[in-house]
Amino acid sequence: MTESSSVVSSNPADPSDVLVRIPTSGAFGAADMVERARAAQPDWLAGGAAARSAALTAIAGTIEAAAEELSALAVREVGKPLAEARAEVARTAALWRYYAQAPFESTGSVHEAARGQGLLLTRRRPHGVAGLITPWNFPFAIPSWKAAPALAAGNSVVLKPAPEATACAQRLAEILQRALPSGVFTMIPGGAAEGEAVISTADVVSFTGSTEVGHAVVGAATARGVPVQAEMGGLNAAIVLPDADIGRAAAHIASAIAGYAGQKCTATSRVIAVGAALDPLREALTEALRTLPVGDPADPATVCGPLISEHARDQVAGASYGLSVLVGGPAARDHGWYASPTLVEKVPPDHRLLREEVFGPIAALLPADDLSHAVRITNSSPYGLVTSVHTAGLDAVLHGLDHLGTGMIRVNAPSTGVDFHLPFGGTKASSHGPREQGRAALDFYTTSRTYTLTPAKTT
Repeated sequence: MTESSSVVSSNPADPSDVLVRIPTSGAFGAADMVERARAAQPDWLAGGAAARSAALTAIAGTIEAAAEELSALAVREVGKPLAEARAEVARTAALWRYYAQAPFESTGSVHEAARGQGLLLTRRRPHGVAGLITPWNFPFAIPSWKAAPALAAGNSVVLKPAPEATACAQRLAEILQRALPSGVFTMIPGGAAEGEAVISTADVVSFTGSTEVGHAVVGAATARGVPVQAEMGGLNAAIVLPDADIGRAAAHIASAIAGYAGQKCTATSRVIAVGAALDPLREALTEALRTLPVGDPADPATVCGPLISEHARDQVAGASYGLSVLVGGPAARDHGWYASPTLVEKVPPDHRLLREEVFGPIAALLPADDLSHAVRITNSSPYGLVTSVHTAGLDAVLHGLDHLGTGMIRVNAPSTGVDFHLPFGGTKASSHGPREQGRAALDFYTTSRTYTLTPAKTT
């Protein structure tokens, strides 16, 4: 959270445990940091591909060496269960290694002139300063999958993390700044004022967070004419066909509903059972959620830890009010913002669970007559991030996949856990602008230039 002139970050499993309380820079201070990053960028680019690759490789190695420390910090600051925290840190190191090879890749192409002598060249060049606005739920991975490709392409980076993840961002910044020249990477703690200053001054903007804030970010960056991408909410569906392995599907879906207390944009919040799958899936999924380990995020067995705040916990409790609850409800614990994994059914079509992202361990079970009906239900959401489909055969799925209006589709896998070397993003209210991750990220953090080379004298 932010106070009038400071950022305070507390442990959601024990709110009395304050990790950090630091002053903010304010809008003018943040804008000044962007200008310092702009001054450092030309030398970073001129240093060459080998220097950029070596720096990113060193960052990966340091993250790997500090894996247990970083995992424990994520557990304490954002309540991420230990197993998930360890997986995030491992993914973060892999991201830096992946993009460490990018400086050596081709940045353009050569073409013959249409007439006469000469050459036509295309070349991708960095924008300058990449302004990154990141959330608290993946405090190491999301800043890294934005910063690594931006740095690999020759940009400098200014990161404004969510206040709730300030301690994690500070530690990540320490690692990066030891490997990078002065000014090439800057972390700005703060809230809306600092974020708005970054958006108002950076040369390219990448945002991950709520839909409401994302729309404001896109509007501000677009008005300035700078490239912008925004990854926002999700209201993701899992479709289960009658021929699916119901037990396996239920296990996948339960983890996607309640893993990290459902605090992922890729979490499953609608479960669509097709035809005869409804009754066995209701039974299997209810049992899977009832037995899913809820508790202290520092316990390696925990799957569902605390919500990030009291408000987030209350949002989950309020979302199920008046509905038919199959399993779940408030989790009685002495400390922390806990909610039990919850599954509801008989949800009216206009209910908020089917229109809004609650961002907690709660999902609605919905019946569908057939696959086409399931696809229509899936597409009825204002969001379009990811859909998981569970079936023993691919014939029906291959027919239905092209009709799903989501950016990512996962077959016989949870909606969560996407791969970092492939494009990430959705449709409708879930995403704006070019995709993140993979090669798509390198394209976003650069601009294409076309050169016409004509000899001074022709022979």
